[in-house]
Amino acid sequence: MAEENSKVSAEVNAAEKSSEQKSETAKAAPAKSVDLSTIFGIKAGMTRIFDEQGVQIPVTVIRLIPNYISQVKTVAKDGHDAYQVAYLEKREKLVNSPTKGHLAKAKISAKCCRFSEVKADAISEDNLGCKVSLGKFTPGTMIDVTGTSKGKGFQGVIKRFNFQGGPGAHGSHFHRTPGSIGNRTWPARVFRGKRLPGHMGDERVTVQNLKIVEVNEAKGYLLLSGSVPGAKNSIVRIAQATKA
Repeated sequence: MAEENSKVSAEVNAAEKSSEQKSETAKAAPAKSVDLSTIFGIKAGMTRIFDEQGVQIPVTVIRLIPNYISQVKTVAKDGHDAYQVAYLEKREKLVNSPTKGHLAKAKISAKCCRFSEVKADAISEDNLGCKVSLGKFTPGTMIDVTGTSKGKGFQGVIKRFNFQGGPGAHGSHFHRTPGSIGNRTWPARVFRGKRLPGHMGDERVTVQNLKIVEVNEAKGYLLLSGSVPGAKNSIVRIAQATKA
């Protein structure tokens, strides 16, 4: 009995050691990542930094969030080659069942709720479920940033189109109105595209040729020189510059 117990204990110890070794190797093995020309982040706000000569640089802080490849689209199946990227994690209760199933099919444990397509030069089914890396976004890289501008509501022509306006004196009856817009009997209508009061902002805006000043993956932020469209905590699309 003693010999049998010793054999059992030895087998248990060996199994525990092998499981520990497997877990250590699994932890040590880095997760596969893919370099894409586009990533998605969150605008955190603006600040300033100083270069080596002491010159201040206004920068926008982009909070880095995990991006995963949730679907591989091919010409044979979908009519075009592209990767579907999932991002913006939420609590599990806030993600619906179809989205959970879609993520589970790609073996993505994160509960993402936003999806966008990104074109790539080479498409591979092996990249399904991989994390998107920042290999193509290094300090000094020129990028284009796309976001949704702040909504201003219904605005007049002076704020919306920078009209000059009329005199400010009390005797003038022309202050901030757009002025005459009418035509004669023909064409008896207002031409399309006439600059008039209306909804301002809340549009998709792209700012081109911004420069990456700093990339800090450990702390999860990206610094861009200049301003970026959108309010704080809004989603922005960062892509390599097309006109650099």
